[in-house]
Order: sequence, then structure tokens, then C-alpha cells
Amino acid sequence: GLNVTIPYKEQVIPFLSELDPDTAKIGAVNVIKIIRQPKGKIKLVGYNSDIIGFTQSIQPLLQSHHKKALILGTGGASKAVYHGLKNLGIESVFVSRTRKADGVLTYEELTPEIMAEYTVIVNCTPVGMFPKVDFCPDIPYELLTPNHLLYDLLYNPNVTLFMKKGEAQGAVVKNGLEMLLLQAFAAWEIWHR
Repeated sequence: GLNVTIPYKEQVIPFLSELDPDTAKIGAVNVIKIIRQPKGKIKLVGYNSDIIGFTQSIQPLLQSHHKKALILGTGGASKAVYHGLKNLGIESVFVSRTRKADGVLTYEELTPEIMAEYTVIVNCTPVGMFPKVDFCPDIPYELLTPNHLLYDLLYNPNVTLFMKKGEAQGAVVKNGLEMLLLQAFAAWEIWHR
């Protein structure tokens, strides 16, 4: 098998023979299982282990007041995060730089009321990744509180500017290294079952 990463998690789908049912709901693939069939035919099945890694990684940090989340970005990883949070009973809204569709907020629309209501914020963008470590998503960090949980899918650098600004406001922060490891373990299981 093989893994797929950004920006190809959605673009790879037309090349696959089928999708795992959960992966079809997500609409993004990061694991491909190669199944060799009779007469030399090959079947390519798409899976999403991001949802497994993300869910297992964030779940221990969730508190009773974490009921709603802002998902920064609208790419393949954000779709897995959305479904993972949904499985954990957390309502989510996507945030994008530009107006994408109904129900998607822009960064300019993050009012004090929204920031108070949505206490989980997940960065699914590459903003702040090495070598551009002096950048971070454009959210109103001054509105963060110790009730907030900031989860960054990035892990290089180990502590992103997004995380530093959250920590400065007392928020709980975590990077995506554990998610990376957990999704890799899940991929290994998919290939060997």
C-alpha cells in the first residue's frame, strides 16, 4: 500500500477502484491498499486513517465545555477532522480565507461571540509550517481563554506560532505529531488485514 498527503487527498479518488464506506463520507483519502487479484488485476481501495489518528489524539483533551469547534481550512485533512469531531459529539464549522459556501465562515467573521462559543480550534492549514514559522492563522487570539483547546495538525516546528499564541492566553494546545503516528499505525493495520 501507500500513503497520500496534501494536496492530493481528494485528487487521488478518481484513480481508485473503491472507497471504504467511512472514507466515502469524508471525501479524502490518505491510505491506499493495493489488492492483487486473479489474472494480474490490481484493485486500489482508498481509506482515511487521519480520522482515526486525530480522534484518538484529541479525545483525551476534551472537556465537558468543548461542544463546538472551528476547523481552520477546507482541504482533505479538514474533512477527516470534521467527521472525527462529529463522531465525538462536537459540532463544527469550517473557516476559510475566502467565502466558499453557506455555513463556512471567513476569518473576518470570527466575532467575540463565536470565539466564546467555539472553544475547540483545529488548524488544518499549512500556515506556520517550517520554514515559514513566523506565520499563523489569522484568528483573534486575544479572545482565547483557558477554556479553549487549540489543536494544530502541524508538527514542524514542534510548537507553532498558533500554539504559542494560544498558550499565551492560557489555552490548552497540542500539535499533530501524535496524530501522525496514530494514523500511520492505522495505515499499517489497513495494509495487513
